[in-house]
Formats: sequence, C-alpha cells, structure tokens
Amino acid sequence: MRRRRAVRRLVATVALGGLAVVGAGCGSSAPAAPPSGQGLVLDRPTPQHASLVDQHGHAVSLADLRGKVVVLSPFLSLCQDECPLVTGAFAAMQRDLRAAGLADRVVFVEATVDPGRDSVARLAAYQKEFGADWELWTGSPAQVAAFWKPFGVEYQRVPEDQPAKTDWWTGQPLTYDVDHTDGYILLDARGRERYVEVSAPNMEGRLDRKLSGLLNAGGLHDLAHPQGPEWTPAQALGAVSWLLGTAVPAGGS
Repeated sequence: MRRRRAVRRLVATVALGGLAVVGAGCGSSAPAAPPSGQGLVLDRPTPQHASLVDQHGHAVSLADLRGKVVVLSPFLSLCQDECPLVTGAFAAMQRDLRAAGLADRVVFVEATVDPGRDSVARLAAYQKEFGADWELWTGSPAQVAAFWKPFGVEYQRVPEDQPAKTDWWTGQPLTYDVDHTDGYILLDARGRERYVEVSAPNMEGRLDRKLSGLLNAGGLHDLAHPQGPEWTPAQALGAVSWLLGTAVPAGGS
C-alpha cells in the first residue's frame, strides 16, 4: 500500500499542477493562508449541483452547503490505509471547532470513491461504528464519477492484498481495494474551491482503537512512522481558520 499511496500522490499533484495559485497575503488581524509547500491555495468555482445521497438516503449537493466552510475528502468505508486516518483527523478537528463555538460554520464531508460497496446503509453503519459524525455521501458509479471529476480526484479498483482483511460490516473477506487520490479539499462559504492538500494525514501515532483496527500492515506502519509531506489535524485546522477569518485553537488530540 505504500507504493500505491506514492502513485496516488503523484497523480494528484500532476492533476493539480495546472491550477493558478492565489496569493497568500492576508490582513494582519486574520489567520494567514497556508504556507507554500503545505498544499495548493487557489480560488475557482466548483460543481455545485452534482447530486449524491447521504447516509440517511437524502439527496445532497454542494449547493446545499453554501454559507459554510466545507472540508471535503475522498474516502471508502473499507479503506485500509489513509481513510481511517482522515476520519480520525476530522474527528479531532471537529472537537476543536466545537470547543471554539465554531462547529456550525464548518461542514465535514467524506464522499465515497467506492460506490459499488458504499451503500446508504453501509455509510450509516460506518457513522455509528466509527464516530464519523458528519456528512457521508455516495451514489451510483456515474454520479460519483461526475462528482469527483472536476476536482481531479482519481480512483480505481485494484486486487485485495493477501491475506485479505475482513469486511467490518459483513464479516466476509474483502475481494478488492480502491486506490484513490489522497488528502482533502476546502471550499469557502461561497462554494469556491480554495485549498487542496494531496498528501496523507499524520496522526502522530494516535488513532481511535476501532479506526486503527481497519488498517492493514502498511496502514499501521504509516500510522506509527509517518513519512514524506503529510498534514496534521492542527495544520488542517489552520487552513480552516484562514477561511473562517478567525483562529481556531488546536487541542492536539
């Protein structure tokens, strides 16, 4: 999985390379934009009306979230390396936003790249089992592809590593995995794409026991020994603070 992760980063970096970078200057009274080398600062429109469904079976789109900062990430509920870390990072960020009284201004969204398995019922079970107390989106293969294409997010089915891990929901052996673009995307309250981070999260060895149970050997190694350009929940919270226009203290959890 370490080789696959490197490939995903490369694909995402090349895909994003043509975007115009926006100046990072901000007034001294507001949080600064993320520094160069920590992701890509930009300012471009996003597809607001591409429709998916959430973990409750309700039709959703990015247009529904206008007025809030959106933290968006590709994910699959059966991921064995990066996605459980993203879920853990989102949980830590959400706790800090709640402690600062700003949770109502930010929406977290994990949207699937595995529409063949991530049904509404599975996403509802994932939320309950792993504490993902935010938006979880899925749809038909065509809907998911249409949703992710404008963001440059790529994904593909690949053979499952052997010995295969067990599906946490059905108890059956997994038959395939999905390689996908790493990282997260930030949208501002106008619905514009403002920041893209295409590396994996660095949880500094700390992750909820249930989430760490989803990791394969490569994922456990990366949790304990993070490498390369990676982002911490505190860094992501700093980027969110920039879009909120007010600093959100990181609790370090």
